[in-house]
Amino acid sequence: MTEVYLSREGESGESAATTRLGVYCAAYLYGKKLANITLDEISDYLLREDAFIWVGLHEADLHLLPKLQEEFGLHQLAIDDANAAHQRPKLEEYGDTVFVVLRTAQLCKESGTLQFGETHLFLGHRFLVSVRRGHSQSYARVHERCEKMQEQMSEGPAFAMYALIDFVVDNYRPIVDAMEARLGTLEDELFSARFSSECLQQLYDLKRQLLLLRNAVLPLLDICNALMRFHTDIIPRESRVYFRDIYDHVLRLNESIDNMRDMVTAAMQVDLAMIAIGQNEIVKKLASWGAILAIPTMVFSMYGMNFKHMPELDWPLAYPASVAFVVAGCVYLYRRFKRSEWL
Repeated sequence: MTEVYLSREGESGESAATTRLGVYCAAYLYGKKLANITLDEISDYLLREDAFIWVGLHEADLHLLPKLQEEFGLHQLAIDDANAAHQRPKLEEYGDTVFVVLRTAQLCKESGTLQFGETHLFLGHRFLVSVRRGHSQSYARVHERCEKMQEQMSEGPAFAMYALIDFVVDNYRPIVDAMEARLGTLEDELFSARFSSECLQQLYDLKRQLLLLRNAVLPLLDICNALMRFHTDIIPRESRVYFRDIYDHVLRLNESIDNMRDMVTAAMQVDLAMIAIGQNEIVKKLASWGAILAIPTMVFSMYGMNFKHMPELDWPLAYPASVAFVVAGCVYLYRRFKRSEWL
């Protein structure tokens, strides 16, 4: 299913604008989809009792927002937020309309980095408008799913908004799973024989991405809590249980992210400790060999002094005795350091 719907009469001007790729505009009556309509037909369908309109836009269709503002009476501040983008996840109420901002996320397979987008939702008694921007999957599957759930859709546009939020939250789970797998791989590399700063850099990058993902997920708890407890005039009692289900999913996602952040912090500390241990082992070996080489250095430097009276020079066994002393001292220190595992 594509998100392209043509004007029935093939009009020019504003009606022709609804033929752009990414525009979804449909009318629902008692939970059943009546037709794919143009923006100019919205007013006609709103006259029908128990009918509501679902409009989905992509960022290329932002010029249509003034038309929707006129049709649905959207607040100017919400329109400005949708046009400006780069908003934090939030829920705001403007009269009889609820404005919700969501952060969507995708994991780039090539670089392994997170890419974020936004979805802006306008919910009213008889309409739902979604504006999708940046990195996000198409909502065509959500439209298809809702068209098959007539009983739930009969509850009004609140269920359609639930389906969109649930779709966004479900797309967080594969990202969290991929990050957990990446963390497991990095943990295995911590105890390898070779130490490098690359592993520490990857751990830091993973922690930064977890923080960004947490900033996108955590505000959904407050959003779902507000949708469950307030706005009873827009969201019927039957639909609140769905937002409680999203709340549970978000809570578990947030717990997984927090646990991973703690594990990444611990892994970074372990990596630093392993590097310090490795450096300490090198220092012990250097100190051990320095102590061993100090014996021949001391003896031979003594014989290198140009003193006139050195009794050992007249002794025939002076040379073999000095060499034997040096060898015995070096062997003794080597065995002691070996026994103490410094070598």
